[in-house]
Amino acid sequence: MTLASPADLSPDDRLVKPALLRGWRRRCPNCGAGPMMRGYLKVRDSCPVCGEELHHHRADDGPAYMTILIVGHLLAPVLMFVYTKWRPEPLEMAVGFTLGTVALSLYLLPRLKGALVALQWAKRMHGFGPVRDV
Repeated sequence: MTLASPADLSPDDRLVKPALLRGWRRRCPNCGAGPMMRGYLKVRDSCPVCGEELHHHRADDGPAYMTILIVGHLLAPVLMFVYTKWRPEPLEMAVGFTLGTVALSLYLLPRLKGALVALQWAKRMHGFGPVRDV
């Protein structure tokens, strides 16, 4: 079995990896040039560059759940390491890890939302695909 190169794909095929990378950068999953977000988390109705409609997305709570999962899995081992290695004062540790948690969450949330919208676009989910007759 051979993998298809980008030249072998039809124009209707949507590659997942490039779409996810564009979404992570908060760019249109179709062209990669237009901004996907109008604000911090508000997805535009359509791309201002290529006109791709983006209002179909159903990101809902997925990005928040993924953010909590990633931040928790990254900072919990760091918390245990810092506590066992240096034994900082509780207030110092609480302030430091609160700031780290908030900063990492604010960084990840819009990027994960962009990636989730791009995944839905690439997989033709929730109206991103052709309209079917019922």
